[in-house]
Amino acid sequence: MSSLGYFQILVFLYAFLVFSAESRKTQLQNNNYDTESSEDGAKGTRWAVLIAGSKEFYNYRHQADICHAYQILRKGGLKDENIIVFMYDDIAFSPENPRPGVIINRPDGDDVYNGVLKDYTGEAVNVKNFLNVILGNESGVTGGSGRVLKSGPHDHVFIYYADHGAPGLLGMPDDEDILLAKDFIQVLEKMHQHKRYKKMVIYVEACEAGSMFEGLLKKNLNILAVTASNANESSYGTYCGVTYPPPPPEYDGNCLGDAFSVSWLEDSDLHDMSKETLKQQYQVVRRRIGSDAESEMRSHVSRFGTEELLKDYLVSYIGTNPENENFTSNGFISSPMFNSSLVNTRDIPLLYLKKKIEKSPMDSPQRQEAQKKLLDEINHRKQIDESITEILRLSIKQNNVLNLLTSTRSTGKALVDDWDCFKTMITSFQKYCGAKVDYGLKYTRALANICNMGVDMKQTVSAIEQACSIK
Repeated sequence: MSSLGYFQILVFLYAFLVFSAESRKTQLQNNNYDTESSEDGAKGTRWAVLIAGSKEFYNYRHQADICHAYQILRKGGLKDENIIVFMYDDIAFSPENPRPGVIINRPDGDDVYNGVLKDYTGEAVNVKNFLNVILGNESGVTGGSGRVLKSGPHDHVFIYYADHGAPGLLGMPDDEDILLAKDFIQVLEKMHQHKRYKKMVIYVEACEAGSMFEGLLKKNLNILAVTASNANESSYGTYCGVTYPPPPPEYDGNCLGDAFSVSWLEDSDLHDMSKETLKQQYQVVRRRIGSDAESEMRSHVSRFGTEELLKDYLVSYIGTNPENENFTSNGFISSPMFNSSLVNTRDIPLLYLKKKIEKSPMDSPQRQEAQKKLLDEINHRKQIDESITEILRLSIKQNNVLNLLTSTRSTGKALVDDWDCFKTMITSFQKYCGAKVDYGLKYTRALANICNMGVDMKQTVSAIEQACSIK
């Protein structure tokens, strides 16, 4: 045999050994997090909690995001017994769904709903259940499967929350049921105190999502939080009827996903997660959503907590699909999304109703109903806008109050100091003004600013009642 032939054989054997070693490495990484913790702590279990905090068909994207995440975790090697899913489950079989029993998360996407095991649906999707589930408190949950996190000191926990948000809070299907940042942080600290995890990663898709952690999440808890937006801005929907690429025609007017969510989900669909770190995915997602130069039309993916976790490989939290072992970055699209592909999430209900009117026959009951809902929504928003200004004026006895609507605290400082005051203001705003998380509660920063000024709570509650009764 010629020397060239021997050389080719050696090259082949070397390539084979490298491939085998990499495959074995991926298998070992998955196995190490598929096995209950050993005596010496060398192994741990990966746990995940996925929650879509909204309902109704115009919020299609949140449940689509969560179902997509479930498929990634299952393909990545996580077991159903270690994944807990919260979703209202009113989308797949909604009369408005053009593909009954199917949910997609991108225009050419596969069905992500098929096979999803849902633990908490309908009214069981609430703050009380969510907090008790992550605490591992079985006696505290009502309805649903009753399953809770049974994680321990050697385990890795991944929490993914997709919903509407506002400064200092995240929503739930019941508009009056909100998750306050302070309450969430206190539960995370309690989990750390009780050694319910070794490391934890939290992804949050919501407007003003950064306010859930800014100035609140300590760096020594071994928790990394990545948010779709900073503390002061909206997040964005994508794959909507007016965006490029558009969804299939039958979905026109609805958003199939959220910009942050589809960015990390599609990245995970393609990459070998045993070779991609949290930092690398963070950079890919941040780059895809857009640069600081486009701040008016972009949200800014942000991170909080223990930044050392950025060095960890994603396989430790979401697993890795064996089919992606030979992935190369050639052709992977991570360039910024076009502005035309994004819709401010607070405008999505209006887009949905406008498209519904366009698609309905003239003088049909469906068209008339959609027109009425759109007019009611526009009028309600106008009343909320006027009411918040009047609330501020009555509370601080000044006419020049517009700065309180946008005034933000310095970077690294929590939204509010007195969270009891903040909660009282929100409850009153909801009760007397009908403020909801998808629009009205965007003004919670102004309510926080009132609390930070030390204004008397009773006086402010009276101002809220007075301002909204006028309307």
